[in-house]
Amino acid sequence: MECDVLVIGSGPGGYRAAVLAALRGLKTVIVEKAVWGGCCLNRGCVPKKDWHHSARLLDSARHFGGRGIVGDLRGDLGAAWRHQREVVAAVRDSYRSYLKRLGVTAVEGRARFQDAGTVVVDPGATAISPRAVIIATGSTPRMPQGIEALSGRILHSDLLFDEPVPEGARVAVVGGGVIALEFAYILKAFGRDVRWLARNDPFARADFSAPAMKLLRAELADRGLVPIREGVGEVEVGDREIRLATTGGEAFVADWALFATGRRPVTDGLDLERAGLRRDAQGYIVIDDEMRAAPAIYAIGDCVAGPMTANRALYEASVAVDNILSPGGRKRDLAAVPEAVYSAIELARVGLTEEEAEDRGLEPAVGFAAFETSPRALGQDDPRGYVRLVADVDSGALLGGEVLGAEAGELIHMLTAGASGGALRRLASARFNHPSRAEEFQNAAETLAAKWRLQDHVFGTGEGDGAPPES
Repeated sequence: MECDVLVIGSGPGGYRAAVLAALRGLKTVIVEKAVWGGCCLNRGCVPKKDWHHSARLLDSARHFGGRGIVGDLRGDLGAAWRHQREVVAAVRDSYRSYLKRLGVTAVEGRARFQDAGTVVVDPGATAISPRAVIIATGSTPRMPQGIEALSGRILHSDLLFDEPVPEGARVAVVGGGVIALEFAYILKAFGRDVRWLARNDPFARADFSAPAMKLLRAELADRGLVPIREGVGEVEVGDREIRLATTGGEAFVADWALFATGRRPVTDGLDLERAGLRRDAQGYIVIDDEMRAAPAIYAIGDCVAGPMTANRALYEASVAVDNILSPGGRKRDLAAVPEAVYSAIELARVGLTEEEAEDRGLEPAVGFAAFETSPRALGQDDPRGYVRLVADVDSGALLGGEVLGAEAGELIHMLTAGASGGALRRLASARFNHPSRAEEFQNAAETLAAKWRLQDHVFGTGEGDGAPPES
C-alpha cells in the first residue's frame, strides 16, 4: 500500500494530523492498535471534563437556596460513569465517520518500522510505503515502583474510565500533578471521602502565577482537600479494604485508590531504530524544532518530551503537516499553546509568564481585572478569579495571559485567537455583550494601558501597533 502520509496513532494529535493532511489533498492512512480516539477521548480530557461539569453542578448547589431553588442534590458516580461512556461513544463515532468522509484509510493493528521507507502493520504484515510518517502513539500511566494496578482496588486513570467506578466511599488519591488536582476535586464533589497524598507540592507550578496557585489551594482547602505531603511506601490489599503506608510512617485504610503518578511515552515495539530514530533516556522520541525525528518522519504529542496535553498534540499536528507540505516552513512554539486545569476553580493560561519574559530580555507589564465586580459573575454566584494580561512595555505586544474562574478554559481563547500584532488594541476596541465575563479582557487591557502608559499601543493614538518583539 502506498500513501502520502501515514499517521500512527488516533489520539487527538494523530486524528488532527490525518484530518489536516486529507483536507489538504494528501492521500492519508491512519493506524490504531487499540481503541480509536486514544487517551484523550477514551480515558482523558473528554470524559474527565464530562465528570468535572457534573461536579461543578453539585458544588454550586451550596448557592441554590439563595437563588430560590429548593431541594437536595446528591451525586451518583456510577451514573456519571455511564454518562461519560455515552459521550465518548458518540464522539468516537463522529471521529471515525469524519475520517471516512475525508477518504482517510483506517487500518487496525500494531505498526512497526521495517526501514525508513516502510511500515508494517501486524497482524497480517501489511506493508505501507508512505512519503511521510507522523508518529502519534501517546502515553500510558506510570505506576510507582513496586505497586501494580489491580482492578477495582488500585486504579490508574485508564482503569478509572475503562471499568465502572468502585463502590467504596473511602478513596486515596495519590499524585501531585494535574490529574490528581482534578480528580481529588471531582471525587470529593461526588461525595467520596478523599485522602490525598502528594509527595511533590501540587501548587508549585511555574507555568501559573503564584496568586493563581494560592487561590486554587484555598478553594480546595475550603472543600476539605489538603494534600498530605508524603508518598506511598507500600500498599496491602485485604478482602474488603486496602492499607496504605506513607513514606513518613503514617498508615490509613481506604476502599480503593487512584494513582495519578504520571505517564510515560508509548514508543516500544515500533522498531524506531530501523528507521534511524532516536529516543532519550525517558523513552521520548527525539525531534527537532520542526517535529522531525528523521527525514520524512515526524513525531508529535505525548511520545515527544513536553507537556502531556491534548492541546499540545493538536497544535503539533498542524506543525508537522505544514512541514510535510513545505519542509522547514514552520517551527514549534509551545508558548502559543494554552493550558488549563479543571478543579475547584478553573485555571487557564497561554504565552509567556512575567519571569519568562524577563528571561528573554523583555520588560513585562501586567493588566488585571477581577470577576468580583463583574455583574455576570455576581449573577452566577461565582465571582472568584480574574483576567491577567502580560505585555511588553517597549513594544506593547501581548506576551501572555491567565484566566481564573468559571469557564476559564473557554475564555482563554480570547487570547489564543489574537496573540499577534495589535492584540491589545483589538481587545480594547472589541464589542462585547453585557453583562459577560469576557468584558473583563477589555477592562484588563484598558487598565494595562493606563498603568503602564501604553495608550498608543492599546488605543491606537500613536505609531505603535503592538507587534510582538523578535524572540
